[in-house]
Amino acid sequence: MAVDPKLLEILVCPMTKGPLRYDAERQELISDQAQLAYPVRDGIPIMLIDEARPLGDGQR
Repeated sequence: MAVDPKLLEILVCPMTKGPLRYDAERQELISDQAQLAYPVRDGIPIMLIDEARPLGDGQR
């Protein structure tokens, strides 16, 4: 299930307030500035810092 492009335009990283990009393969919203990946569950972005996965080397 994809994230609505209009929703993606208004969502920002809760930590940096920067833009997010959608990784369809992993079903995550990626904050390159914060180096965090926020999960998308059943089409709903989980925008909680505690739920985010830190990006490691090669996981961008």
